[in-house]
Formats: sequence, structure tokens, C-alpha cells
Amino acid sequence: MEGVTNPALTALAPAVWGTTYVVTTELLPPGHPLFAGLLRALPAGLVALAITRVLPRGRWWGKATVLGVLNIGLLLPLLFVAAERLPGGVAATLAAAQPLIVAVLAVPVLHERLSARRLFWGVAGVVGVGLVVIGPSAALDAGGIVAGLAAAASMALGVTLTKRWGRPPGASPTTFAGWQLTAGGLFLLPVTFLAEGSPPAIDAPAALGYLWLGLVGGLIAYVLWFRGLTTLPVTSVAVLSLLSPLVAAVLGAVLLDQTLGPVQLLGFGLSLAAIVAAQLPERTIDVEHEDGPGHGRDRRPGWRRRASAAARRVGGPGPRP
Repeated sequence: MEGVTNPALTALAPAVWGTTYVVTTELLPPGHPLFAGLLRALPAGLVALAITRVLPRGRWWGKATVLGVLNIGLLLPLLFVAAERLPGGVAATLAAAQPLIVAVLAVPVLHERLSARRLFWGVAGVVGVGLVVIGPSAALDAGGIVAGLAAAASMALGVTLTKRWGRPPGASPTTFAGWQLTAGGLFLLPVTFLAEGSPPAIDAPAALGYLWLGLVGGLIAYVLWFRGLTTLPVTSVAVLSLLSPLVAAVLGAVLLDQTLGPVQLLGFGLSLAAIVAAQLPERTIDVEHEDGPGHGRDRRPGWRRRASAAARRVGGPGPRP
């Protein structure tokens, strides 16, 4: 049961983040996207610190700062730049490249094997999101593309380092999320006021929108996200981020009268297949050493083990180790 519950709880985070587009366009004052990012991060981080009353120790001051900047502080401005200079569908598709970047980074950072299966479903997820959100008149802008890819790379590196460093003893998921939200929010604070100036006027709908972004999209979502990162394979968690553009598309169809045609539905199916496939465990092949039990496992790549076994059956030497 836990094997289903952990991915499902973690998936709630990107699903909630998928509501950001509707909340921003329908409730928040226009022209202040960085202020929205700031209110998503800093108040939530401070609330988490007030609840847990646990601060980083030693090297974790630096680690929490790095993770907070990569996962939140640097990510949000890059996403907003990409959203301003590119059609929303193109920006979402570039962000969907994050699982592919995680799969590549996991090789040097986590010493994991780069499998064709992960790459295939990562590409399938990007294609699926593209089919859902990219329109026929999508225009490209070099600066926007760079910002979108940089945002995907920032989050991918943050996710991978989070998995490598883990969570320090005595730090709950709420504590861990609070450190990063506060660090990311403090990074955003000067950036926001330098780029956007004074805050906008906040009416009742805007207050409700900011509360949703900060409490649900900030504190609760990041607690679930970082909890999942420490308990699930990093590539499985990364692919869950594809849910964000899918949820945004569904809400656009339901609340904003946007249409989903056959191509979009095909993209939905492809993206969901990629998400489900990424949660399945990698198949491993363990072959007893040719001298029989007790001599250890043959750790060579699967194709070499199969070739050696076939060669022994016909009396051939098989490939060299």
C-alpha cells in the first residue's frame, strides 16, 4: 500500500502547482509575477520555521541555501521570464524537459545508470505535454527558450542534489521545506523589488489567490514534494512534475472554456503513460556466476550476461568481460 501512497501524495504537489495559471490570471493583479512567487515562498517558509523551531546546523546552512535557490529562488524568475517571452505551451514544454535532465544528472551526481527506459519515457512525457499545450501558431524567442531550459536545469539540479544530500537527522519534511522556502524567498526579495518596484494593491480576490499560492501551493505542496524526494527514486519523482501542465490544461478547459481536441487528448494519454511507467521499478537481471552458486553474482551489463549464457550453451567463448 505504501508503494502507491507515497507517489500519490508526492503527485499532489505538481498537481497543485498546476493551478497557478488559473489563480494568477483570474485572481491576482497583473504585472507582478515575481511578487506572487515571493508570497508563495517566504511567508510559507517562515510559518514552517515558526511551527518546527528547528534551524540548520553546520554545513546544512550552505546546503539549505543552495537547494532553496535552485528549487525556488532561481527557478521562479526564470519561469516567469520564459512565460513572458514565449507562448504558455512552449514554456510548459521546455519545463517538461526536467525529468530528462534529472536522468542525465543522476549519472555523475548519484552514480545511477542511465537507462534507455528512463530516456524513452522522459521523451514521451515531453512530447505528450507538447501535444497538450502547444498551439499551431506558437512562436519561438531565443531568450525565452534559454530561460525555459535554464529553469528546467535549475529545478533538475536542485532535485538531484536534494536526493544526494538527503534530509539531515532530526529534520522533518516540514522543517526541510521551511529551510528551502525561506532561503528561496530571501533570494527573491531583492530581485522582486528591483524588477517590479512597489507591491500591487491587494483586494479580496487577490488575497484569496495569494493565500492559496502560499499555504497550499507553497507550504503544503513543498512538504509533500521534499518528503517524496527523500523516499522515492529521483527519476520517478521528477516525472511527476508533468502533472502541472496537464492540470493547468484541464482547469483551462473546465473554468476558462478552452478546448481539448483529439491531439490534446492523445498528448494526455502519452504523458500519463510516462508518469505511470516511471513509477514502476527497473527490471534487473541477476545471473549466477558460471562457476555456480557461491561464487557471487555476475555484475556485467545485461546484454553481456545473456550473450555469455548463449555462448556457453553452444560451446563458444562469449564476449570478454
